[in-house]
Amino acid sequence: MNTKYYTLPFNTKKVMNSEVHDSCNLNQSISHYIHLVNTSSFGECAFDESFGCSLWLVDFDNLKSTNRLKDFIQESLYDALIIHERRLDAIRINVRIKQEELFGLERSNRIKKRIDIRIKGKVKRTNEDFSYTEYFYIGPLSY
Repeated sequence: MNTKYYTLPFNTKKVMNSEVHDSCNLNQSISHYIHLVNTSSFGECAFDESFGCSLWLVDFDNLKSTNRLKDFIQESLYDALIIHERRLDAIRINVRIKQEELFGLERSNRIKKRIDIRIKGKVKRTNEDFSYTEYFYIGPLSY
């Protein structure tokens, strides 16, 4: 069975005009979908209020300790992927949080929290190892 996977961002204009949309392989499709879950806040998708993760909830949270924040994000991502990314098995998530100094223009340096996310698992269809890495800066969220 040859399944076609589309790249993100999804170009609805091409689809509506019966044009060929850019496609990708299964691993790239899973990576795109994980990125979509990571960058969506709960309630943002009208058809499924549970779609998204907690990154948006902790964007300006300075009250939680780094370990509590890390655990909160890890659990949220795990729960979201178990529910929404059914093409993966044996999902393992590792989140690291560190402070990083960002150098701006004209001496406007800022210190932001950087969240490194590493997701590993097995692709159900092929039984191949899957690995995904992404990082975000929070306060406000950027990637």
